[in-house]
Amino acid sequence: MNLYCLMAALELTLKEGDKAPPFTSTINGGTTISLTDFSGKQVVLYFYPKDDTPGCTKEACGFRDSWKEFEDKGAIVFGVSVDSVKKHDKFVEKYSLPFSLISDEDQKIVNDYGVWGLKKFMGREYIGIHRVTFLIEPDGTIKKIWPKVKPEIHAEEVLEAIGS
Repeated sequence: MNLYCLMAALELTLKEGDKAPPFTSTINGGTTISLTDFSGKQVVLYFYPKDDTPGCTKEACGFRDSWKEFEDKGAIVFGVSVDSVKKHDKFVEKYSLPFSLISDEDQKIVNDYGVWGLKKFMGREYIGIHRVTFLIEPDGTIKKIWPKVKPEIHAEEVLEAIGS
């Protein structure tokens, strides 16, 4: 088992069918976006701990490698972490990521979505982002939540849930 995936149990307050919390934040490249900018589209919002770490890179590259299929289904993909826009810019460039990464340095989005909390790694407890993905419907409701993500196969799982 990947040691980067070991974490404390997470109890999400959001459930499938709930309205997705709105947000406005900055993405790589410095542009500001809001969730409402994508009304009428399915949005994949995947939360990950840190740019350029093994599990996070596998997950991002999985979305990158399946990008055409996400586009064909009309879905928008965003990765979210508390890394800075500058770190996101480097990560996007290094791995040629075709989707945007949201910088949540003030931790508002991670708190609103309930993915910021106690984690464990090699017996040490700390506070950080849990790897969780939300599929948001065009009307803004949460269609599906993945509270436990396997980075290597996650993009495929999300594509299957989006359907055609």
